[in-house]
This record gives sequence, structure tokens and C-alpha cells, in this order.
Amino acid sequence: MNKMPEQIKNDLEKNTLNWLYLGSKQIGDEDAKTIASALEKNTSLNQLHLSYNQIGDEGAKTIASALENNTSLNQLDLSSNQIGTIASALEKNTSLNQLSLWSNQIGYEGAKTIASALEKNTSLNQLHLSYNQIGDEGVKTIASAQIR
Repeated sequence: MNKMPEQIKNDLEKNTLNWLYLGSKQIGDEDAKTIASALEKNTSLNQLHLSYNQIGDEGAKTIASALENNTSLNQLDLSSNQIGTIASALEKNTSLNQLSLWSNQIGYEGAKTIASALEKNTSLNQLHLSYNQIGDEGVKTIASAQIR
């Protein structure tokens, strides 16, 4: 995508959207930063789909930071990107109930940070982590964090 169209950014900032699908749009870290900036101001968006893009850890960190105070987003799909973790968003966000991270680069270390964040999170009901090579120990760590 290279440059996120101004109209989408403006619509996010003006709270005119409640659902946005930007899958397979070649969104990278720079566009993710623009989306994150708009999310910080947005109070209407319920679902954001950013699957099949090129978002890496840098873009994921800015999205996570924006989600710390966002109270409208319920579903976030970051599947099939290049993300190692987005756990910091889970620690403080109180509205996200579905997070899809399948087919990223989470690994065991990312699973540990997600597990730690889940101990503080009270809203997440669904977490999709397939195809992330978190291994049996990663699964056990996340499972034990969810059993409170």
C-alpha cells in the first residue's frame, strides 16, 4: 500500500467507520504506524482486519501502543504478517475480545510474553495462534495463564 489513503485515515479519525478490512494490501510498518495513530483517536471502530500484509514488530508495537487506551475495538486480525509479539496491548486493553495472530513469527518467547499479558487481561475470549511454532511449552504457558 505504501501510503495509506488519506480518506481511510480521516474516516478513522472522524469515527465514521465501525468495520475496516485492509487484508492483502501490502501494508508494512509505516502504514501500520498511520493506522495506529488514527486508532488512538478512534472511538467507533469495532473490527479491524489487517491479515496477509507485511506488518513486522515495529508496526505491531505502534498498534499495541494505540490499543492500550482504545476502548472500541473488539476484534483485531493480524494473521499472516511478520509479527513476533503484540503482548503489550493485551496488558492494558479492556475491549479486545478476539485477537487473531495465526501464521506470524510468535515462537516460544512471544508465547511467554503473551501468557504474561493474559494474566492481566480481562476481556480477551479468543486468541488464535496457529502456525506460530510456539511448541508444547508455549501452549502450556499460555494455557496456565488463562486458568485463573
